[in-house]
Amino acid sequence: MPTKIRLQRRGKKASPFYHIVIADGRAPRDGKFIEKIGTYNPVSKPAEITLDFNKALDWLQKGAQPTDTVRSILSFKGVLYKAHLLKGVKKGALTEEQAEIKFRAWLSEKEEKVEKIQKDIDQADRNKKKEKIDAEAKVNNTRAENLAKKRAKELEEKAAEAGEAVEAAKEAKTEATEEVKAEVKAEVKAEVKAEVKEEKKEEPKAEEKKEEVKEEKKEEPKAEEKKEEVKEEKKEEPKAEEKKEEEK
Repeated sequence: MPTKIRLQRRGKKASPFYHIVIADGRAPRDGKFIEKIGTYNPVSKPAEITLDFNKALDWLQKGAQPTDTVRSILSFKGVLYKAHLLKGVKKGALTEEQAEIKFRAWLSEKEEKVEKIQKDIDQADRNKKKEKIDAEAKVNNTRAENLAKKRAKELEEKAAEAGEAVEAAKEAKTEATEEVKAEVKAEVKAEVKAEVKEEKKEEPKAEEKKEEVKEEKKEEPKAEEKKEEVKEEKKEEPKAEEKKEEEK
């Protein structure tokens, strides 16, 4: 079998990276190779291709058969077009100078197309980023407005609650003062009642004292009566003596 220009898989899982190699057609895909002539990274946008142009052209002229993917890569880099022009030179249809002029014109046109594609890709990326930023800004603005409304509502509720709390505190204060006043009045009334009861209890004692005084005053005449009796006895004694004398 002839030699092939093929891709050899490298890189991690879900992140492929390929080597462009010259290998025997009977060798496995990732097995031994004759020569490495470039790399291909399909993950990046646009895809990154590095290729040794002269070696690829030389192997192509020697009869190496590229795979489908490598053929598109060689076409993109102009290797196939250059090989086609060199065939025309060999046949005598073109001179080397004409072939070179055609290839340079094609290459400049290709570069312009690539630049345009790259610019379009960059512009699309910028537009996507701008749209994303605008969408995020819109979302942030709506969130900020909602938060501002929510905070304003919370502040209003807090203010209303604070006003209600102040009114409730005033009412509680007035109720407390009224309760205190009522308690003070009740205590004063209780004290007054207690004092009145004590005074009423003391009044009988005063009356008893008055009665005792009256009794003492009543008893005093009795003592005077006793004195008078004693005096009368004393008066009677001379009478007895007189009787004795008379008897004598």
